Amino acid sequence: MVFSISRPLLRREARLQLSLVLCARHRPVLSCSSVASSSPFSSLVRSALTQNLKQSSSFLSVRFASSKMGADENLLKVLRSEIECIQEFKDPRQLDVPEGFPFEILDNPGDNTITLKREFAGENIQIIVYMNPDVEEDEEEDDEDDDPDQENPSKPSISLHVTIDKGEEIPILEFVCNLNSDELEIENMAKKNPDDSDGQGTYEGPEFSDLDESLQKALHHYLKVRGIRDSLYGFLSEYMMKKDEREYQTWLKNIEEFVRK
Repeated sequence: MVFSISRPLLRREARLQLSLVLCARHRPVLSCSSVASSSPFSSLVRSALTQNLKQSSSFLSVRFASSKMGADENLLKVLRSEIECIQEFKDPRQLDVPEGFPFEILDNPGDNTITLKREFAGENIQIIVYMNPDVEEDEEEDDEDDDPDQENPSKPSISLHVTIDKGEEIPILEFVCNLNSDELEIENMAKKNPDDSDGQGTYEGPEFSDLDESLQKALHHYLKVRGIRDSLYGFLSEYMMKKDEREYQTWLKNIEEFVRK
């Protein structure tokens, strides 16, 4: 059996479907963000949170600035105290170069070494001098001292790097020496070519202590006639201690100046 549907019924069903589509298209879509943005309560919450964040940021900035100022002021106070202590106990006496001292002294501020120079019988002699404050001499003698009341303070040794140059592309002699109040000790020596900067593969001879005793004495005498002897210790040790004091005070003032800026 075939059922027929009347045209008016079809038209009514089509209009109903069209109405549903139109309603769905124009229906307002409500999301959390839209509700939140339109809600007066959410606006108050958002405003309060923003205000709290601003206050927290301001509080942290003030707190960090206060901590920085406190640390800086404390450091400046300690630096100033150290500088004043050095100035209070500094020896005001001027150190005079001893009569007959054969070397020219080159002392550049900021360096921890000084350079001694002289010309001797056509030779250019240069000595780089630096203090060894951590090396204590006569440690064994101090341990064997039977008198505990006798003061025998250890003195720092001085290192000397000696270069003897005759020019004209002639090889140079280098000596590494340790100078203390008792003696000038040659730790090592080498002959180097001026054009051999790295010195790799060059035979530099045996250890100085392995040389024949007569040869060791002859090399000591070789340096002695050129003014390199144990009698330099008294003046050089005092000079280097005063230099270390000056350099330390300058260093403290530079740190103080940096912190103040």
